[in-house]
Amino acid sequence: MAYLQSITLEHLPADYTIHIALFQDVKNASFLHQQLLAGNTDFEYALIDASVVVSKLQALAAAYRAVNDLVENRLKSRNVHAEIVFSLSPNNNIAESFRRFGITPTTTNLLIMKVSTPSLPTTSEAVQDHLVASIQGIQVAFGDEVLAGMTDLARVRKIYKLNSSSAKGAKISVSADVEKKELEMVILGSMALRGATN
Repeated sequence: MAYLQSITLEHLPADYTIHIALFQDVKNASFLHQQLLAGNTDFEYALIDASVVVSKLQALAAAYRAVNDLVENRLKSRNVHAEIVFSLSPNNNIAESFRRFGITPTTTNLLIMKVSTPSLPTTSEAVQDHLVASIQGIQVAFGDEVLAGMTDLARVRKIYKLNSSSAKGAKISVSADVEKKELEMVILGSMALRGATN
């Protein structure tokens, strides 16, 4: 069963489609990482370590910012796929964003995004076929429930410099859903403010 999703985001031109896939138990992350480092254009994707993504909304917000920057000729990195990884970052250090959010040789859960543009159109079938042929892992649905099982919350809090949800010594009991939503909102705020404060 193919779980690839193809999404056109509101407020972006309709001919920019984002193809998104999620894989778990990836066995060949080292190979995929090498393809990126070598600049192999067959592997021109945003390859994101899914352990640092808390929600579908966070991933789509990064894609939106990157595609919008592409449309407005404001890319800070080499292409729209690198810009997606960079857009997840709370700061302006591109190299650091790749270390924190991009694929590493030890990545086991992988979020993959491919942007189809008017100058480089691609179909969901072509993306799906290439991913299935290239990735040794289990493709799963791209959704909040699946991402929640992959997220390393301690690592996410460290990257975004966040403490736990309770304020200094206050013992406030909140549900896991409320805490996750608050964490997501703070992360989205950090992503949105990058560049305005650094």
